[in-house]
Amino acid sequence: MTPHLPRIPMAAPDEIVFLLDVDNTLLDNDRLRDELMLHLEQEFGADNRDRYRTILEQLRTELGYIDYLGAMQRYRVAHMDDARVLLMSAFLIDYPFADLIYPGVLDAIVHLRQWGRTVILSDGDVIFQPRKIQRSGLWRVMDGRVLIYVHKEDMLDAVARQYPARHYVMIDDKLNILAAMKHSWGQKLTTVFPRQGHYARDPQIVAACQPADITVEHFADLITQDFSKL
Repeated sequence: MTPHLPRIPMAAPDEIVFLLDVDNTLLDNDRLRDELMLHLEQEFGADNRDRYRTILEQLRTELGYIDYLGAMQRYRVAHMDDARVLLMSAFLIDYPFADLIYPGVLDAIVHLRQWGRTVILSDGDVIFQPRKIQRSGLWRVMDGRVLIYVHKEDMLDAVARQYPARHYVMIDDKLNILAAMKHSWGQKLTTVFPRQGHYARDPQIVAACQPADITVEHFADLITQDFSKL
């Protein structure tokens, strides 16, 4: 006889959940990349910097996100006799990520919480991306509400299970991500596009993608937005 399992009550849905990207949305990831490349050039030479940058781009194409540590591991395989490679990761592991938070971000997050819960929804690897969010202080700001996937636009069912809501707002610097999520969720989602970072300011990328519902110059500009009509 099949036993009756106890029912687990479903969490009551929020009215609105704000989903916040990290890289070039909350944190200036372009600055991190520029400083890393300068560090590699100064410590290991321009040729080694260029080799690492090539591997980084190859991995980005393969994975769909920037994998700084994975690129270092792949670089090391080709340079096993260079002991300096073992020091390359120290720059990233020890980086003061709180310095990368865009001005006004924390005030804007407090503003959004007038209408709903805020949750980080990010692409990335399972080691460096969580560390970046923790070291920046954003993990604490979000009270641990952090979701990291390889391709977040493919994980919307999982997002909805963990944070059920009647309506979602996705804030991301990549229009293709916003368009893919809009295609899946339709009118259940409002997309917000902060024009921060090199992807957001590339005219070819912008022209090729569906416009967002709301466009702002900076994440901090959301402090003037009224989401009560949602």
